[in-house]
Amino acid sequence: MAVPVGRLCHISLHVPRGQPLARDLQRCFGFRPVAVREAGGWRQLALRSGDAVFLVNESAPGSGGRPRGPLYDVDPAHAVPTASNVCFEVADVRGAVGALRELGCPVAVPPQAVADAQGTVTYAVVHSPVGNLSHTLLERGTYRGPFLPGFQEYGRPGDGHGQGHSGWFSHVDHVALACPRGRSAAWLRWYQECLGFRRFTLGPADDHPEQGLEIRAGRTGGLRLAVLQAPPGSAAPMLVLSESLSSLRGAQDQVELFLAQHGAPGLQHVALYTGDILTTARRVTEAGGRLVAPPATYYQQARKVDQISEAGQELGKLAELGILLDRDGRQSEGPSYLLQVFSKPLFNQETFFLELIQREGATGFGQGNIQALWEALEEHMAASQREPR
Repeated sequence: MAVPVGRLCHISLHVPRGQPLARDLQRCFGFRPVAVREAGGWRQLALRSGDAVFLVNESAPGSGGRPRGPLYDVDPAHAVPTASNVCFEVADVRGAVGALRELGCPVAVPPQAVADAQGTVTYAVVHSPVGNLSHTLLERGTYRGPFLPGFQEYGRPGDGHGQGHSGWFSHVDHVALACPRGRSAAWLRWYQECLGFRRFTLGPADDHPEQGLEIRAGRTGGLRLAVLQAPPGSAAPMLVLSESLSSLRGAQDQVELFLAQHGAPGLQHVALYTGDILTTARRVTEAGGRLVAPPATYYQQARKVDQISEAGQELGKLAELGILLDRDGRQSEGPSYLLQVFSKPLFNQETFFLELIQREGATGFGQGNIQALWEALEEHMAASQREPR
C-alpha cells in the first residue's frame, strides 16, 4: 500500500564548500537564510522564499570517509554539485518506512527522532529509482522552530533574519526530473505505488497511463512529458518527468545535456511560483541573476504573437526578459495561459536550474512552448547557416 506524502518540507542541494549557490539564491532570487547547522564536516543552510525552502549542504574539503551524511539527508557522493533530495512530510514515519520496505523500497536512513527546545521531529530517508535522488520522509508533529531540530536560527536574535515567510516566490509549483529514454514508465509506477502520486493528464493525447505526452517539435526533436500530482489532501508540488526524443542534428536538448553533464538521471529543475513574473524576472536580472533568452524568432511566430495579444500581454516586455507564454489547451472561459522563464544553470555544469512561473488559469507545463522553442531554434540555426562566414 502506498504511503501518501503530505506537503513539501524542503529540497536539498549538495555542493562543495565555497560554491556560491547559497549566495546566489539570496542575492539573485530573493531567498532568505533562516537556519544553519555546522557539524560533522557539513555546513547546512536553510533558505526560504514564501513556502519554498532550499537546504544547501556544503561539504568541507577533505571530509571524505565521514561515517554519516548531513542531518535529514544522505551524502550523495556525486561527482558534480547536485540537487538530490526532496523532503516530504508524512503522518507516520515509522509506519511509512514499514510499508515502503514491504514494497521493496531501499531505506537509506531508518526512522530516528531529533529534538530541541521547540519540539521533536522523526525522519527517515528512502532511495528513489531516479539516479541519486532520495526522499526524506519527515513527521513534524507540533514542532514550531524556525526550521528543524539541530539547526540554529540564522543571525542574531531580533535582527530580522529568518522571520516571516515573505520573498519573491510563494511556493514550489513543480519539480522536474530528467529521465533516460525508456525509463519514465518505471518511475511513474514507483511514485504511484510507493508515495501515492496520481497521473495528471496534459490533454487528450496523454491518455496512456505509462507513456506520457509526446511533443514532437520541429523536424526531428521533442520531449515526452509525464506528470504526477500529489495524493488527495496533499499540498506537495507536481512531479514532471521529462524524457528526450530524438534531437536536432548537432544539438542537445536540456534533458540530454543534464544526463551527460550530471552523469546520471536526477532532479533537473525546480519551478518557483510568482504572482507577478514581470516584476520578479526584472528583480532577478537587476540582482545579477542570469535568465535564458530564447531565440528572437520565438517572438516572431504568428501564432505566438496572437497568443500573447489575446492574453493581454505586451510582446516587447516579455521579449525583453525572455518570458515565454503558452495557452492552455483545456476548455475554459476567457484566456487561460501560463508565463514562464528559465534561469541559466546554477552550477558550472549544464545541470540544475530554476524556472519562474505564473499561472493565469492554466494547468499545463508549457508544452506548447517546447514546440515553439524547438521551431524557433531551427529557424535560428537555418538563418545562421545562411549568414556569410
